Amino acid sequence: MHILVRSLLLAGALPVLASPLAAQRGTNGSWPFYAGDAGSTRYSALSLIDARNVGTLQTAWRWSSTALGGEPEYNSRVTPLFVDGVLYATAGWDRTVVALDAGTGALLWRYTHDEGERAGSAPRRNSGRGVAWWADGDDRRVLLVTPAFFLVALDARTGQPVPGFGTGGVVDLREGLGREVDAVHERIGSSSPPIVVGDVVVVGSAHPGGGAPDRPDQAPGPVRGYDVRTGALRWTFHTLPRPGEAGYDTWAEGTAERTGNTAAWAPLTADPELGYVYLPVEASTGDYYGGHRPGDNLFSQSLVCLDARTGERVWHFQTVHHGIWDYDPPAAPILADLTVDGQPVRAVVQLTKQGFAFVFDRVSGAPVWPIEERAVPQSDVPGEVTSPTQPFPTRPAPFDRQGVTEDDLLDLTPALKQEALALARQFRMGPLFTPPSLREEGGTQGTLTLPGSLGGANWPGGALDVATGILYVSSATSPSVLALGTSDASTMRYVSVRSGVRLERGGGPQGLPLIKPPWGRITAIDLNTGEHVWMRPNGEAPAYVRDHPALAGREIGYWGRPDRGGLLVTATLLLAGEGGGMYAGYGSGGTRLRAHDKATGRTLAELELPARQSGVPMTYLHEGRQYVLVTVGAPDHPAELVALTLPAGPERP
Repeated sequence: MHILVRSLLLAGALPVLASPLAAQRGTNGSWPFYAGDAGSTRYSALSLIDARNVGTLQTAWRWSSTALGGEPEYNSRVTPLFVDGVLYATAGWDRTVVALDAGTGALLWRYTHDEGERAGSAPRRNSGRGVAWWADGDDRRVLLVTPAFFLVALDARTGQPVPGFGTGGVVDLREGLGREVDAVHERIGSSSPPIVVGDVVVVGSAHPGGGAPDRPDQAPGPVRGYDVRTGALRWTFHTLPRPGEAGYDTWAEGTAERTGNTAAWAPLTADPELGYVYLPVEASTGDYYGGHRPGDNLFSQSLVCLDARTGERVWHFQTVHHGIWDYDPPAAPILADLTVDGQPVRAVVQLTKQGFAFVFDRVSGAPVWPIEERAVPQSDVPGEVTSPTQPFPTRPAPFDRQGVTEDDLLDLTPALKQEALALARQFRMGPLFTPPSLREEGGTQGTLTLPGSLGGANWPGGALDVATGILYVSSATSPSVLALGTSDASTMRYVSVRSGVRLERGGGPQGLPLIKPPWGRITAIDLNTGEHVWMRPNGEAPAYVRDHPALAGREIGYWGRPDRGGLLVTATLLLAGEGGGMYAGYGSGGTRLRAHDKATGRTLAELELPARQSGVPMTYLHEGRQYVLVTVGAPDHPAELVALTLPAGPERP
């Protein structure tokens, strides 16, 4: 066990004094970035809605995506932007951009890009997470990445493409990937918005799910910077290093040149003052088998800091070496200005699926607290060579459970515990980073892992109170089975396959969860000390648990759900939605938006929404009123935006 030094390779920046984030962020009631500000804090200094009145919030207006016509979308993950009285959002399968009046929800304009023949190859055909904003005087633009991977600059007043940007307002992002691809049929796109840093718009990418790719040489996923005025390419950062570039030697046999993915599919974060952009980079092809790419595989599953003006790497840290667990950094990094041991620290925090919060000096890349390389179990899958160690932060402590032992199994009754043991013993179990294993007929059915490949944390990420340095994280306690086998549909040696055990409903005895509660939680972490402040389950147990006959007569606790809960923190409250869309763990979902006391986690109010929260909440100030806006949807409820505000009249503060 030793202190990690890999994060400082080639890091050359010098530390600077911390800046007062609390004085800079969320003070004017706008929401000009996907996560509120460039630092992805999801913080607002607004305080009109507080503990006294949050329970009286009423629906101000609703806008349904069905207004666009065509086939409705049900699982929108958009968080709108708010600037000068207008909300900008994406909606529908074709990712139409809409501008809405912030006080009424009335449609002001709409724009849909004609994808042509490429529409069928979009890997993430959905409404995406939203758009980016840029303004310079009277020049105001909304920037969209389409499902089939075009970058479009729109005039924010009219919704029309900006003529001087690219070709007719459009840049083709399938050009200049660094490797020749079929621009019509190659499945590369994005579902996250770009981010603008100064006069550079930085764009990541996304690929199809990597559990069973059809080939190991998928398209690469470089990150690129474009001139926000003209659309001209400024720079390219190769997440798969080229010969002579840093990190190339972490790919044995030159395999960086013939593997794929390694994209930044999650939202990006920036420090405009430094001119830096922070990239959460995903795994290389494929998610669960790395025999085609021996080595540690930089910059796979890394946090990478670039100079946004030039694309030059400032520093990096790899959160998983030679990843085979689908433990991508799933959320936008979060910037925090802290005081650690009496010293100011400009920090960046990366939340992970495996339940860690990695905290670094965002200028130099130095860990704020030691990170240890610890020995982990090794793979016995043919052709697989796993890293002997993985990085473990010494603080903060993990915000969710890690690894699986028999003590973690459901034990609500003695009979259920025995059934859970019988199920679990058909799999390998072990600590965090126990590798995937082969499905064997009549033998082991794969590896049971916790957190599962959905997290831990996932794309909704966390929310930071910039006034206190307390980070709030929602997480799910839901295991995955990582089983490998062969497939006639793939040239990969091994891909993810279903286990031979049919795990019904919650995956455990009689369809209940296999792991004991809580199954979802919110954790408050003081980033100044690295200590947890509080943890509480994120709601009541799912209905299928509460109503299960095996638990008749037993008191069902406040046990939480495996949600991808979206968090919003204001000067007065922590707001948390249920649901997180339709691809969270079984038993997730719910229609409540809760207000919590930031200091204790105590629930102050529960508000009923028309459907489950699917996008992360945001807030804004319009004509003297504070609004909270949530995107909702469900399998039987088309996606819509719901705006809440306090009642009009004398009861308003």
